[in-house]
Amino acid sequence: MRVLSGIQPSGSLHLGNYFGMMKKMIEYQENEELFCFIANYHAQTSLSDGKALARGTMEAAANFLALGLDPEKSTFWVQSDLPEVQELSWILSNFTPMGLLERCHSYKDKVAQGIKPNHGLFAYPVLMAADILLFQSDIVPVGKDQKQHLEVARDIALKINNEYGEIFTIPEPDIDESVATVPGLDGRKMSKSYGNSIDLFLEEKALRKQVMRIVTDPTPVEEPKDPDKCNIFQIYRLFLDKEQEDALRRRYLAGGLSYGVVKQELFETIREFFAPFAKRREDLLSDQEKIRTILANGAEKARHSAAKIMRRIRKKTGLAY
Repeated sequence: MRVLSGIQPSGSLHLGNYFGMMKKMIEYQENEELFCFIANYHAQTSLSDGKALARGTMEAAANFLALGLDPEKSTFWVQSDLPEVQELSWILSNFTPMGLLERCHSYKDKVAQGIKPNHGLFAYPVLMAADILLFQSDIVPVGKDQKQHLEVARDIALKINNEYGEIFTIPEPDIDESVATVPGLDGRKMSKSYGNSIDLFLEEKALRKQVMRIVTDPTPVEEPKDPDKCNIFQIYRLFLDKEQEDALRRRYLAGGLSYGVVKQELFETIREFFAPFAKRREDLLSDQEKIRTILANGAEKARHSAAKIMRRIRKKTGLAY
């Protein structure tokens, strides 16, 4: 079974990136055929600074490798290293109804947040469909906010298959409901654009400052507290097994628990959990030629796979003559 997903290199990683996608992706490499890429074309919808994008691409690669992605067990590349993705995106565009894109919530949400609307932002789901369909992906791990985009990819694939025969595999979403939307400091989905994230590789002082900003209710210390309505609990539980989570829940319900105490415990847990990954990341970034070699090898593997589907779609559409 082939599993595919990618991550944008725009900005530092936060807990939502790790638990919502990266952790599961890395686990997939042990038992499935994993295709994983850095979505730098997608990042251009919100990042126009070329130097920042190049730097972010290297950092994203180092992040994935530090967190456990093994290029020997997976195919790992940068999106822009495969020109086939843009060619397929154009072909797919000609089978994508305008109404399908106009109904996409993500575009509307980003414009509402103040992001300047443009064609790249509007056509984002078509490029995402090209990423997915180019590699005959069976499974695509997505958060709830990206589920609609996967449905767009499925709709386009079905439309082309009906026109030309069974060319594309119809991908299925994989949504882990327990972490599908990782909450941020204010309870909304954790996001850089909301300014409510907890970053992975921060200095201790900065990390503690972020954790201490988690919004809580005014329940007095001595009173019982509802863990299911607490932002601290919802983030903390990501690091706990079932027994540990139950123990923390009992502390909430018993009363006498200070939110400040739980925040301090969460800060220490995050710091200790990511410390070895941070050291590995630092070592990788000190040898960027090694990262470039890994990505180049990954792109070669990815292009070999992409060439197969492109030969078929070019022949069927008449682009090969």
